[in-house]
Order: sequence, then structure tokens, then C-alpha cells
Amino acid sequence: MGEHDPTEDESRPRGILTPSDREFLLGHKTDYTDHSKKQKRNRIRRRLRNAILDFSILFEHLEERDRETVFDPDDEAREAYTRGITNMLGFLHLGTIGYYVPFKHMLAEGVNKAEQQLADSDYRMVNVEFNVDPVGRIDVDDVVDKIENDEFEQLTDEELRAFVRLLTESDDFSPDAARENLHAQMEDYVGKVESAAQRREQKVEELSE
Repeated sequence: MGEHDPTEDESRPRGILTPSDREFLLGHKTDYTDHSKKQKRNRIRRRLRNAILDFSILFEHLEERDRETVFDPDDEAREAYTRGITNMLGFLHLGTIGYYVPFKHMLAEGVNKAEQQLADSDYRMVNVEFNVDPVGRIDVDDVVDKIENDEFEQLTDEELRAFVRLLTESDDFSPDAARENLHAQMEDYVGKVESAAQRREQKVEELSE
């Protein structure tokens, strides 16, 4: 049974967007005049602005059980909701470029407020780091040498992301074959990780005696 994607469900009730708004943005309905298009875009913008204001009310007053229910979708819809949350964050990042308060400052303040709400104390303070660092050119030979020599700890996040991207774009890459091989290797990998954890615990117990 395939995963259900509520995003594409035409019977889905309105959220920020009405069913008519979705048809308009998805291009499913095209018989709009220039004037009606302008009106439609204006109504969508107005609802978006009001939705942003509503989040202050939701954050402060929505009951915890209701919030938890919202973020606990059925298993078959989780991927769609995860994509929606990801795109929501991306939309906020794009929308606040050039805004008078940088996105990272609002993100940090939002996370801090959430942590304080969880702790029920203004004394709960956390450091939130958010940086946008573009991935540039990597030394492919150097990366391959590190992998060949099992020097995985020396690989940077930038090298890993770029290398995986290049690997998946190569003609020799097969998602199905990679998935099958990785599944086969994962059992052995997990066994080694668990064995290492057990040896560590045993060593800690010995040192504690």
C-alpha cells in the first residue's frame, strides 16, 4: 500500500489556503482574468499575514495535547507532514531575507522561548547556532584517500555532502543496488557498534570497581 499524501487530497479542508487557492497556485484552474488573479493573490497574501500573527496566539494558548496531536500524523502521512514542515521553514527563510530582523535571530529567540516554555522558567537559556555556509569545491582525491584509509573522522560535513551528491549524480550509481547493499551491510555495522558499546560498558565497570 502506497503512502497517502494529504497534500494532494482535493477533499482536504482549508488551512491557510482554501481549496480554491490551491487550485489557483497549482495551476489546476486557469480561467482567471488579470483582475481576478490580482484579487486572488491579494487574498492569499492577507491570509498569510494573518496566519503569521495567529502563531503568537497558538504558541501562547494552544493546549499542549492539541499541539502534540497536530504533530503526530498517521504513519502513512508522516513523509508529507515532514516535507510540509521543511518547506514551511524554507518559506520563512526565503520570506525573511531582507527583513529588518535576521532569520537566525528570530530562530534563536523562538527556540529559546520554546525551551523556556518546556522548562516553565525564564532561567532556561540555550545557545542556538544557525549559519548558511555554501558548499564549494572539494578535493576529490583527498576525500577518496580518506575513505580508502578509513579516516572517516577527518571528513568534513562539506566534503561528505558534496561527495554524496557527486556520487548520486554519477552514471554508475543505482539507488536500488545501493539500497540493497547498504541494508546488507547495516546489520554487520550495527552489530559492530553494539559490540563496541558493550565492551565500553564492561571497561567502565572494571575501572569503577
